[in-house]
Amino acid sequence: MTFITNTIVSILVFSIVIMIHELGHFTVAKLSGIKVNEFSMGMGPKLFSVKRKETDYSIRALPIGGFVAMEGEDEESDSIGAFTKAPVQSRIAVVVAGAVMNLVLGFAILVFLVSQQEAITSKTISQFHENAKTQQSGLQVNDEIISVNGRRCYIANDIIYEFARTQNGTADFVVKRDGKMVELDNVVFDTYEDENGVQQLVLDFYVYPKEKTFLSVFEEAGKWTMSLARLVFLSLIDLVTGHVAINQMSGPVGIVTVISEAASVGYESVLMILALITINLGVFNLVPFPALDGGKLVFLLIELVRGKPINQKYEIWVNSAGMILLLGFMAFVTFSDITKLFM
Repeated sequence: MTFITNTIVSILVFSIVIMIHELGHFTVAKLSGIKVNEFSMGMGPKLFSVKRKETDYSIRALPIGGFVAMEGEDEESDSIGAFTKAPVQSRIAVVVAGAVMNLVLGFAILVFLVSQQEAITSKTISQFHENAKTQQSGLQVNDEIISVNGRRCYIANDIIYEFARTQNGTADFVVKRDGKMVELDNVVFDTYEDENGVQQLVLDFYVYPKEKTFLSVFEEAGKWTMSLARLVFLSLIDLVTGHVAINQMSGPVGIVTVISEAASVGYESVLMILALITINLGVFNLVPFPALDGGKLVFLLIELVRGKPINQKYEIWVNSAGMILLLGFMAFVTFSDITKLFM
């Protein structure tokens, strides 16, 4: 029963994220007078469909995605209501609407989660452990941590994330002390080896709680949203620089595993994973890569600047090549996820 429950929760999480994203495209397309041929939840063969006016609403066999098929979006069309016939500003709005909806959903979830906390965790040090190395090497009580190792920390979780990436037992800080910015290089930590043999820092200080008010909840949720959105770019940088191996990335199978583990802990963990996935999906889709919304956005911005579109057949070729690369990458990470399950 636990396996079945976790599987259902995982499918629901995927479905909500995809539905919200595609609903953004669908709603703005309809408002812009663009003909939508199909609104689909899932990929692969159709299981069920119903037609309302000009649109076929369908559910497909594989619950790993979805799409909004607009007239003339991926093929040449002279039909009334074709995507290419709409003003370029309307098409830009349609393309970015999916990502915006994902970010709005993530923000709303985080507002709820923050509102459930007894207090908001600050970034200001309240006290140290006895004989704390970080205090001996420069940190002080009432220091507000602004950045770690050159990366801005919006929330307390950003600090923990940067500590996890630090492997030499020291970290560079910028703190706010008595209203002034102070740089502290090579702050020393005690370390230990985790179960994977990776060196981790010992967190030897505490931070103050912040009073929870209506405004502070929304502010903290906004900072969480920015922090989670930034993880997409940090992950890509880590991947390119070799800080993270490509086989450590997760596809749908790996995400389902994480959701299943979260489901066994409680609904708040599932909601946190849902916020992470929806925000990351929204941001990742705006990366300027062919076949993603960001790739389409590049062509539209070029059209906006030039005053005329690029020949659609070239855009179709580029997006088709991007889709092949994207599907190949997804196949690789899915195979890697499955391999990890049996290791």
